[in-house]
Amino acid sequence: MRTDKDRKRIRKQTRRRKIRHLRRRLEEATNPADRQRLIAKIKRVSPTAPVPDR
Repeated sequence: MRTDKDRKRIRKQTRRRKIRHLRRRLEEATNPADRQRLIAKIKRVSPTAPVPDR
């Protein structure tokens, strides 16, 4: 059985992994529309996460 502490840890790890993946995609994106879409997605996943300007 999972404890609340485990759930929080797993959720945080998943969020970090997802943000890392989205930032990598953002670096490769050249189309401004795609960049805006990815930035919005990063902000939705973690509003306080810094978004690279390039």
